[in-house]
Amino acid sequence: METPGSTARGIMVADGGQQLSAATATARQRHAGIGMMLASSASNQTGAALGALAFPVIGPVGVVAVRQIVTALVLAPIVRPKFRSLGKGEWWPLLGLVLVFSVMNLCLYAAVERIGIGLAVTLEFLGPLAVAIASSRRVLDIACAVVAGAGVVVLTDPGSGTSDIIGIGLALLAAAAWGCYILLNRTLGQRLPGLQGTAAASVLTAAAWTPITAAWFAVHPPTAAALALAAVCGLMASIVPYATDMLALRRVPAQLFGTFTSINPVWAALAGWIVLHQALQPNEWIGMGLIVLSNAAASARGFAVSRDRERPGGTGPAGPGRA
Repeated sequence: METPGSTARGIMVADGGQQLSAATATARQRHAGIGMMLASSASNQTGAALGALAFPVIGPVGVVAVRQIVTALVLAPIVRPKFRSLGKGEWWPLLGLVLVFSVMNLCLYAAVERIGIGLAVTLEFLGPLAVAIASSRRVLDIACAVVAGAGVVVLTDPGSGTSDIIGIGLALLAAAAWGCYILLNRTLGQRLPGLQGTAAASVLTAAAWTPITAAWFAVHPPTAAALALAAVCGLMASIVPYATDMLALRRVPAQLFGTFTSINPVWAALAGWIVLHQALQPNEWIGMGLIVLSNAAASARGFAVSRDRERPGGTGPAGPGRA
């Protein structure tokens, strides 16, 4: 799934006429930020589960198409991306995001259709975990990678003969796309303020998907209910997280944000159980738990390091968005 919190560039922003930052937020403001993060992840996964209800009529392609268009229709008039002012340095990560948005969401939703939302979202979280530990030499981060690998083995149960290899492969491809999304967003966030980059990428993605949408719906005629479910998916899985994550990052450090983001697979499993009636087997809960634990531990370690650097004598605050 998309993580728009990665687009947050700076932490100092205006809030009610005052400068609010994660470094100066009060305990009450941080608690409010944590509440926003939990609401964001719940909305994200519930929206994805509702979108999956439309699969029998319009398939994952139809849901992704409507989601991309709805996202652009909401973000564009609010953010008003300034395409004329973009230079070469902004265009290449923007076009990269168009590709990444498409691959990430399409592969994830196709995986959800085959292996269920809980497994698909859990495997997708290997993407940000890989980004978090790729450049690390810390023993804890290496241990997190080993635990995550064990979680994948337990989760997919390759010796059972019942694993959906295609579904697992699609989820892992979505994970790779999410890792690229984080890196591209980090680059774009250093060059464009606020949600300018996300909104511009959403508009371009919607434009690329418009002919695909027309062709797909010509072959797979949508019903009003399916379109409504896909539209709600776009609002709950994209727009609500964009807004709440940006507000949350004004109140909590990016590393703590990453720790709480790790709860997404749990929300996905619950949404799959309640909305889609998809139950996980014991080995799947154990594997999911290991992957979630690995993500949380890697993010929490980054949070501890950044706090240590912010103390007198430290090496300076860690940049926003680093896990």
